[in-house]
Amino acid sequence: MIAELGHFALILALMIACIQAVVPLIGAHKRWPGWMAVAEPAANTQFLLVALAFGALMYAFITSDFSLQLVVTNSHSAKPMLYKVTGVWGNHEGSMLLWVLIVTLFGAMAQWFGGNLPPTLRARILAVQGMIGVAFLAFVLFTSNPFLRTEVAPFDGRGLNPLLQDPGLAFHPPFLYLGYVGLSMAFSFAVAALIEGRVDAAWGRWVRPWTLAAWIFLTIGIGLGSWWAYYELGWGGFWFWDPVENASFMPWLVAVALLHSAIVVEKRESLKSWTVLLAIIAFGFSLIGAFITRSGIITSVHAFATDPERGVFLLLILCVFVGGALTLFAARASVMEAKGVFGMVSRESALVVNNILLGVAAFVVFVGTIWPLVSEMFFDRKLSVGEPFFNQAFTPFMVALGLVLPIGAMLPWKRARLGRVIRKLIPAMILAVAVGALLWAIQTEKSGLGPIGLMLGTWLVAGSLVDLWARSAGGKRLFRLPRADWGKTVAHSGLGVTMVGVAGLLAWEAEDIRVVQEGESYDLAGYTITLDGVERLPGANYISTLAIVTLSKDGREISTLTPEKRVYPVSGQPTTEAAIDNGFLRDVYVVIGDPQAGGGWAMRAYYKPLANWIWGGSILMALGGALSLSDRRYRVAAGARKTRAVGVPAE
Repeated sequence: MIAELGHFALILALMIACIQAVVPLIGAHKRWPGWMAVAEPAANTQFLLVALAFGALMYAFITSDFSLQLVVTNSHSAKPMLYKVTGVWGNHEGSMLLWVLIVTLFGAMAQWFGGNLPPTLRARILAVQGMIGVAFLAFVLFTSNPFLRTEVAPFDGRGLNPLLQDPGLAFHPPFLYLGYVGLSMAFSFAVAALIEGRVDAAWGRWVRPWTLAAWIFLTIGIGLGSWWAYYELGWGGFWFWDPVENASFMPWLVAVALLHSAIVVEKRESLKSWTVLLAIIAFGFSLIGAFITRSGIITSVHAFATDPERGVFLLLILCVFVGGALTLFAARASVMEAKGVFGMVSRESALVVNNILLGVAAFVVFVGTIWPLVSEMFFDRKLSVGEPFFNQAFTPFMVALGLVLPIGAMLPWKRARLGRVIRKLIPAMILAVAVGALLWAIQTEKSGLGPIGLMLGTWLVAGSLVDLWARSAGGKRLFRLPRADWGKTVAHSGLGVTMVGVAGLLAWEAEDIRVVQEGESYDLAGYTITLDGVERLPGANYISTLAIVTLSKDGREISTLTPEKRVYPVSGQPTTEAAIDNGFLRDVYVVIGDPQAGGGWAMRAYYKPLANWIWGGSILMALGGALSLSDRRYRVAAGARKTRAVGVPAE
């Protein structure tokens, strides 16, 4: 009965979404207040109905209702409760229902917090968001219905993929989807502004909070996914350049560019067409990510589904929305005429450089992701584009971005004197060069990656702090600065910290793979690793082969590590659980393998310097975004603009 109620709620939500997509759009065109007002209850009702359906599906998983096909294939009565809940989105159908829930949530939020928007613009935004809801509700109901019943309910289910039974991955998809789908709001703002024929400074300020919120969630989601892969998969990497990883990284890069270009629209009424285009492309990459993950067109360990029918449906959604938006963009080119004029040396120019570097970086990732598909389709050749290509093609753009970012952040608007800004940054330059030189002098292997990476990260962090100090008039107004200034400093510093972590890990990582007898010890990067013993133990819903490993240095015991290999009897699948001794400057990472025919156990051990700085930097970037989002100027200024005839913000 509960499942049928959820199914019926989805059908009603589709009908409401159709009304929301059409009626407010006609009302805005005709200037009929009553028709425009339909968008508000429609957005709320659509969200409540989808939330009801999602709750019904979650209830089925929690109660182990094996009359539903989805519960049978993705749950088991012996699973811990956390993984019964997360099993709701640990599959294609449930994850698409989560996607739709977030689409409707953002639509409802646009109604809740969009009271300061002009009525016609708000109606059009909600109508476009309703169109997105129509597309994905239809996709769920016609190709991916989570409420399909089984003819005969089995006694128990087949269980969730063991790799997904982890707290890190439990929270990774919701955050990632909040970012992916949150970019639909930037898309809706862009399309609504094009329909209305108005892209101005006020629009730039209105679109920034929504883009920033989506970017924060996407940053957290990518960080959680990277962290999960690092400690759960057992291969010790934090990024594999997998197609699905790239599918989340591309919209992240474009969202960063969109955030910075929207500042230029807001402050100087320039880069209008470029900013609108970025809003379209950002959501387009989100749709591409859904297509890659669910069509089976590209092989990935993260793929949800391999159904060509679903892939064609998603490709149609992508073509309709992105193709339609680009067509409208071309037709409305005249309304995006730039008004602000700026010199070659100015903050506007620095933000243009920022956008170029980010845009080209995203394009490089896109080409590397789809090139195997292009090669197979058109040249009948199977190719694999892996880490070496991405590292060589992508890294130079990030290095260039890191070099120009502190300088560009301190340049004045309109025109600037480069020498004056560089003089302020001399202390940061000296510190960065000193750090790089020191590391070059003390490292044993003469690789430039580590010193250059740490020099670049130091330059970013120190440059951000110098910028904050200069804005506060030498510290006099430090605690009276707007939160957006603090947020910018924290986010830019977070990027620097992540760069330091990536460079340090790649440059100075040490690895040891060997067969180890119980009681045997060996050395790794100055640490002694001893395999004390191996035990077989029962778990909650698995059988564990658990190793007891002692980590010591200079004869002093540091910690006891317990790496595991787990076998889940229901699915018959094994997983590797790494044991990690975390530290501020390094991780020691141990993995137990299979028993060997000649006795002993296969073991892998890694020394990973600065590994945690990667995720620490991600946390700082998300925190910086949250500080900026909490700046009251987003609310107060938007309210003031409601009374302005042209909607242009005061400088």
